[in-house]
Amino acid sequence: MSETEAKIEEKPAPAEKAVTEAVVEEPKSEEKAKSEPEVKKAGPDKWGIAHIYSSYNNTIIHMTDLTGAETVALSSGGVHVNADRYESSPFAAMKAANAVIESAKTKGFTGFHIRVRAVGGVGSRVPGPGAQAAIRALARGGFKIGRIDDVTPIPHDTTRKKGGKRGRRV
Repeated sequence: MSETEAKIEEKPAPAEKAVTEAVVEEPKSEEKAKSEPEVKKAGPDKWGIAHIYSSYNNTIIHMTDLTGAETVALSSGGVHVNADRYESSPFAAMKAANAVIESAKTKGFTGFHIRVRAVGGVGSRVPGPGAQAAIRALARGGFKIGRIDDVTPIPHDTTRKKGGKRGRRV
């Protein structure tokens, strides 16, 4: 019985050492935290998609989640300016992008992929003047920018242009 008593007495000793070692290690980690500046570790990056529709009449910025199903924020150039002729201006696009940025930041988004769309079809395949300003505003807003894609619809069957067989008569 003396051997088993000795074994029982030996087992608590290593456990006590482990507890004292853990107690000793805790102040070391606290000292490191005090010497380094506090940085809040956020969770995993939350990505979304910024759909920018830019024509010569308006610029619409629509932010969604990665699936494209849930709208995060939506704004257009016409909301931020008074005159109709300024809806497509770079200034209005920048204001719309800033409004969307504020809304997306409150919802925890950190990065976006950008999809730029022009009128397309039988219309202009060149994005309007507000597209570049909107992209710049998104980049300056502190978001990570992933891919920038052109998703302008291009017809493959040569759809007819408006105006009839003999074209527009002036």
